[in-house]
Amino acid sequence: MQTTTILIRKRITWVFLLTALALIGLIFRLAWLQLVEGDRLREEALEVRMKDVPVEAKRGAILDRNGNELVTSVSVDSAYAFPPQVTNKREAADKIAAALGEDKEEIYKKLNQEVGFVWLKRRIDYDSAQRLKALKLEGVELVEENRRFYRQESLAAHVLGFAGDDNQGLIGVESVYDKELRGVPGRIVIEKDAVGRNIPEALHKFIPPTPGHNLVLTIDQHIQFFAERELDKIVDVHHPKLAVIIVMNPKTGEILAMGNRPTFNPGDWRKQPQSVWDHNPSIWYNYEPGSTFKIITAAAALEEGAVRPGDSFYDPGYIRVADRTIRCWYDGGHGSQTFEEVAQNSCNPGFITVGLRLGIERFYKYINAFGFGQKTNISLPGEEVGIEIPQDEATELNIATMSIGQSIAVTPIQLLTAASAVANGGVLLKPFLVKSITDADGKVIKEFKPEPVRQVISKKTAQTLMELLTNVVFKGTGRNAFVDGYGAAGKTGTAQVVAETGGYSDGKYVASFCGFAPAEDPQIAVLVMVAEPSGAAYFGSQVAAPAFKSIALDTLRYLKVPERPDLEKPQLPFVYEEPKIKRGMPNVVNYPLQEAQNVLNNAGFVVQTRGEGEIVFDQTPKGGAQVFNGSTVILELRAGGTDPSGEITVPDLAGLTMKEAGSVLEKLGLHLNPRGTGIAVGQQEKPGSKAARGSTITIDFQPPGIKEFLD
Repeated sequence: MQTTTILIRKRITWVFLLTALALIGLIFRLAWLQLVEGDRLREEALEVRMKDVPVEAKRGAILDRNGNELVTSVSVDSAYAFPPQVTNKREAADKIAAALGEDKEEIYKKLNQEVGFVWLKRRIDYDSAQRLKALKLEGVELVEENRRFYRQESLAAHVLGFAGDDNQGLIGVESVYDKELRGVPGRIVIEKDAVGRNIPEALHKFIPPTPGHNLVLTIDQHIQFFAERELDKIVDVHHPKLAVIIVMNPKTGEILAMGNRPTFNPGDWRKQPQSVWDHNPSIWYNYEPGSTFKIITAAAALEEGAVRPGDSFYDPGYIRVADRTIRCWYDGGHGSQTFEEVAQNSCNPGFITVGLRLGIERFYKYINAFGFGQKTNISLPGEEVGIEIPQDEATELNIATMSIGQSIAVTPIQLLTAASAVANGGVLLKPFLVKSITDADGKVIKEFKPEPVRQVISKKTAQTLMELLTNVVFKGTGRNAFVDGYGAAGKTGTAQVVAETGGYSDGKYVASFCGFAPAEDPQIAVLVMVAEPSGAAYFGSQVAAPAFKSIALDTLRYLKVPERPDLEKPQLPFVYEEPKIKRGMPNVVNYPLQEAQNVLNNAGFVVQTRGEGEIVFDQTPKGGAQVFNGSTVILELRAGGTDPSGEITVPDLAGLTMKEAGSVLEKLGLHLNPRGTGIAVGQQEKPGSKAARGSTITIDFQPPGIKEFLD
């Protein structure tokens, strides 16, 4: 009996102890949940109970320098859903898709996601919003968002850029100043139960967004219109690969206009090719500037005392440098002349002589001082730095070609920024696009001022060079740029395009004019650059100078700069006549017609055809004959590319680039096996021999020598 009592007591004690331990464990667990995990659990509970709908801030406007609105944001509806609240998802998906014009299956997938919130479609049109609203579907709502509206469509498209679906800037100033433009998003907080049902007396809270700041650009929409009008004319007449016009205030560095072709509509950018909007040619395109770079050569030489305006030169039409002969653009040369006339005539041998006097070290000193090989740091994304030969690798031949704007690549914004230093007294200024940042009420938050980078040349040198450049426009190759009532100073340029395989592409040029007006006190600096114009006109004096004249005249009148009606005009416009030179006739027998025409046109010949077909089987004059440029070549055509035996006649590919040779062979059904780089100088399968379709033709390529330089 006593033993039984003891056992019972022991059991009761263990039960008590275990119960006490369990209670202690529960107390500790409750304390842990309350004191340690409490905040996290409360947040998770709120996340289940509270539905948080983001509300975009209104993106700030972008205005021109005079307060004209270029870009603004307009209110539109966006559709969203709380998937847990949508009961019959299949039926709801069908109705939503019909209202929004979307795919039923895509909407159904969104409604079946295991999330509390999902966008159905962003920024829908008014009619779609009304149709969806009329459905009154549980768990499907509309919220107000903003869409960018570009008031002038494609005006200054590459400068402005565009914004994406999430209110973020993607390119242009929309991207660079995204933080300032975007603002602070708001929220709509809605309280639901655990399964997404409405709760009586639930919390509905609206946290309003803070609108973004506005950008006031240095761009003037009227001057921008003048530039883009001229770009459209250039495209209509010359059909270039691309074209750029930049207008700058040379005294401040403010960009008054920046236009490019091809262009796009930022409000509909998804329908445009990425190659059009992805790069801004004004700051991205690298090209050899040709004679416009002679402004820099002259500035360096005058500053260093390597030349004076009255120094004498003699131009026989060419100059020998190392083992190369570099020709002047003017057939037969300019003869005896002063440096003033060298600049006026854009004489290649004269400028090369001046460049060689400077030498490698002094020339590179000014190339770097004027900002070449460096970014200008203009407030746009994607700026390139140009291409230059490293100083420790440069030779006398390199200095000779750089003196006339070859063997160095620049961007349009680099060249105009550097040249503007000549117009403002020798100070290199940082170019800028944004004048100020303002809040929604128009109060200025931040203002941007001109930023001098360095004094590159003295005021005296700048004044002397401006006088020389004024004569270029009044008496020399720039006469077509003369602005009636104002005058102008500047320099034309025509440079060959560098081929992908090295050397230069036949028949491809960059025409440009860089200048200032009025001549005696420049208010504007303008660069017109036209890459690869089509047709007979391709010189800067023909293609770019007239556009400068029109822009400068309209801009100066718009700015109310006083005219000088008595200002003397050039006696005659500048007309360049292609010199008659005997050239070897390319052999285009067995070429596809289009390729044959390209080769002959690029060599300066006129093409006529006889017969029908797509392959050239004979030509007059024959390949190899010495014929004056401008002569007519008659091509006899035949259908097909094979003879009765089914074999293809191998064409003569000498003188073609690797890309051109590959294109010819591809159209004939043959393959290219290149050896070396540059221009075709020989081929393993002889011209006129037979080859089966699909055969490989081995071609030897070598880099070309220095070619004739233009303008």
